[in-house]
Amino acid sequence: MTIAANLLTRWGRFMLDLVRTLQDLQAWHVSLVAQSGLQFDLSTSQGKLIASVMAALAEFERDLLRERVRSGIAAARARGVHFGRRRGQRIKADRVASRVLALVATGHSYRQVGRLLNISKNTVLDIVKRAYTTQPLDRRRSLTKTKP
Repeated sequence: MTIAANLLTRWGRFMLDLVRTLQDLQAWHVSLVAQSGLQFDLSTSQGKLIASVMAALAEFERDLLRERVRSGIAAARARGVHFGRRRGQRIKADRVASRVLALVATGHSYRQVGRLLNISKNTVLDIVKRAYTTQPLDRRRSLTKTKP
């Protein structure tokens, strides 16, 4: 039986994995043929050498790519680029923030406030958290009051 591979460097990214795979193929009496026409028999020393060289090149190529990505990220950070998710505009949340805070201050639960204003309880929680961190201490206490 024969297996055809598009590129041998894509067969395995790390040398140890590729060598294990090639040893398994050899145990099953399967030969490997590259689309470029390169064919080697893993039972011969030349075939093992070609497989090892190809595996080493694949791992080298992967390491170079990883190194380039890391240096690109470092250069972008040096230029002041921020990575990660950016906070979006909270148009609806900002519009209902005062009503949310008033309802929470009167003792409504976050779920009740969400149902009344047609927003999620997580949005209510986010509004309360933002108000809690930006308000003075006496205002914070009024936000966390509960009904007697």
